[in-house]
Amino acid sequence: MHPAKGGLHWLAWASEFLGTALLLFGGLSAVTLVFMPGSPVAARMPSVSVRLLLTGVLFGGTGSLVAVSPFGRLSGAHINPAITFAFWITRHVHRDDLAGYVAAQLLGGLTGFGAVYLLWGSRLSAVHFGRTVPGAGVALPAALLIEAGMTAALVGLIFFFVSRPNTARWTPLGTWALVAMLVWHFAPITGTSLNPARTLGPNWAAGALKVYWVYVAGPLGGAALAAAVARLFDLRLHTARMFDDPEYASSLAHSNEMAATRPRSG
Repeated sequence: MHPAKGGLHWLAWASEFLGTALLLFGGLSAVTLVFMPGSPVAARMPSVSVRLLLTGVLFGGTGSLVAVSPFGRLSGAHINPAITFAFWITRHVHRDDLAGYVAAQLLGGLTGFGAVYLLWGSRLSAVHFGRTVPGAGVALPAALLIEAGMTAALVGLIFFFVSRPNTARWTPLGTWALVAMLVWHFAPITGTSLNPARTLGPNWAAGALKVYWVYVAGPLGGAALAAAVARLFDLRLHTARMFDDPEYASSLAHSNEMAATRPRSG
């Protein structure tokens, strides 16, 4: 096993910043287009359930496209503090990258939200800025547990794919399908955040920061649970990247199987 490397990995951090910004820009643009008043999508798809599924497909698809992009291949395309936290627990991320990645993700999320606001303006405010808040009648502890469970499922799925070299490259496809299903079924209940960086900007703009802690504690708790289970059962993770490309050197831990075709990094 090649251990995670410490240091200042500015290119990887910049890639996480850009990837998270694009996730917010693409995902929240989808939310706005599908649910804004007078939406042409709503006119053709009056079913809210179908539109939720479409939103999940577009949001999840944005993240998967980031994963296979050049900057996604460079950083690993975590684009989510919960995923970086999970890989840190399994010792695939050095503490230097834990700090660098999370800072980049939060700043990228805010930047992506700002770009969405500039593009959509009042139409974004009409969909409450894409905030994630508990649905009507859903208590905060219940929302926290649901967010934790969904994030544990997401991290568990990622761990499943990256635990085998021959399935690791299919991780973006698996996460795409899962995120689409989670948004479809749970968005009316919690907003389906799964990601503190996704929620920070929208909830700040919508004046909903008082519930933001749910969307920090829930995803981080779910990620920690999935990582603890992986360590308990000694699950061997071959990479900490969503799409492991041997043409891109990485500071993240990786197995010999993944390193066999990876170029040497200084």
